[in-house]
Amino acid sequence: MEDIIQKARSIIEGYDGPKLRIMEVCGTHTHEIFRLGIRKILPENIELISGPGCPVCVTPVGFIDEAVWLALEKGCLICTFGDLIRVPGTKMSLAGARAEGARIKVVYTPLDAVQIARDNPGEEVVFLSVGFETTTPSACLSVKKAKELGLKNFSILTANKTMPNAYQTLKGSADAFLYPGHVNAITGEAECRKLAEEGVSGVIAGFTAKELLTALAVIVEKSGSKEPFFVNCYPRVVRKEGNPAALRMIDEVMEPCDSRWRGLGVIPGSGLKLKEEYKEYDARVKYAVPQIQGQENPACRCGDVLQGKCRPSDCKVFGKGCTPQHPVGACMVSNEGTCSAYYQYGAARS
Repeated sequence: MEDIIQKARSIIEGYDGPKLRIMEVCGTHTHEIFRLGIRKILPENIELISGPGCPVCVTPVGFIDEAVWLALEKGCLICTFGDLIRVPGTKMSLAGARAEGARIKVVYTPLDAVQIARDNPGEEVVFLSVGFETTTPSACLSVKKAKELGLKNFSILTANKTMPNAYQTLKGSADAFLYPGHVNAITGEAECRKLAEEGVSGVIAGFTAKELLTALAVIVEKSGSKEPFFVNCYPRVVRKEGNPAALRMIDEVMEPCDSRWRGLGVIPGSGLKLKEEYKEYDARVKYAVPQIQGQENPACRCGDVLQGKCRPSDCKVFGKGCTPQHPVGACMVSNEGTCSAYYQYGAARS
């Protein structure tokens, strides 16, 4: 392993070609690259920029507002993953709603929310379904389970997203993508190969030092040919066909829809919603949730960060008005957020 790491490192450090911009789409990649010190070995002509691969970060303000509305106006018990609680809405976060009496409960899986609904038939339980292809199958499974149990007091508020159309939107933002290994473990290689045929280069990367350095070294070497390329650098986890069972689960329960992404706007066909036969578990339908656009804090540049247009440290409130303890934007809240990574690893001072 040491020989592989040294070889990859020498390729990266020895790069003397034109400016090379690589987008690490995945928030976990961003954090691991910082933690492992990989940025420190990059020559000046290689720039790593962050993309929209943090599900909490790309969830729009309006979704938080919808959840707050369900909690305060409809008295629903909101079940959610922990990161979402502190994401600012237009007027308040879910934490703020809880301070006003809303019932917000952190769960670890969607099935936990189903069990809460089953144990508390007098409660209206809503699970906040946020995530990419990695976590969507478990949300679908929870809906199927609720239907099998005949539960009438369980529903989900969807903000599930898919990556392919986001890549299309981000064409031209970077010279190559560092594709997220956990998403591709579900989706496989097909979309990445298609993008390469359309002129978009990228590699699927894992999360260890060896896997990340190897992926970056492959990008450096392949970029010299000027030809679009795709390489799966995470074959121990990502199979060509992905995870067919998970894909079937998604296809059975959900269907594509247009979806709003923080910073990217509405991307056609990039979201997922429940199919007609499962609409009784769609919180928007069940509670007639009004159209809520949501207003982002104008001081926050999360949108630009998610598109690779700026670094977190370019934002005027980064590390000052916006900190992990008092976040202004979602990118500072999530454990996968770019602003969180820059703050945690002192990039504001580098």
